[in-house]
Amino acid sequence: MKYFYGVLTLLGIILPYMEFIPWISEHGFNMTLLLNEATQNRISAFAWLDVIISVVVLIGFMLYEGKRIGIKHKWIPIIGTLTVGVSFGLPLFLLLREIRMDKLKEK
Repeated sequence: MKYFYGVLTLLGIILPYMEFIPWISEHGFNMTLLLNEATQNRISAFAWLDVIISVVVLIGFMLYEGKRIGIKHKWIPIIGTLTVGVSFGLPLFLLLREIRMDKLKEK
């Protein structure tokens, strides 16, 4: 599972930024335009609201589960979730969780 989560972590940062970086190079850091385009219609707003709820749930899970099993550096996937998205933060956290679970099994 570690390799699976590792590959998904890489894809989770590469694929979204393959779309975001060209947009930034074309429009710069125009937050007004970004928000306008992201919420241009109801289906876009639906998708973004779904993402926002997913981010809140994921961060709550990371904080709880990370503390429960003693994951070090759990702040890294939280920052990854806030800067890239769930597609990066979730597999990164699951990778760290898998590594931690393996260490607990060794004891």
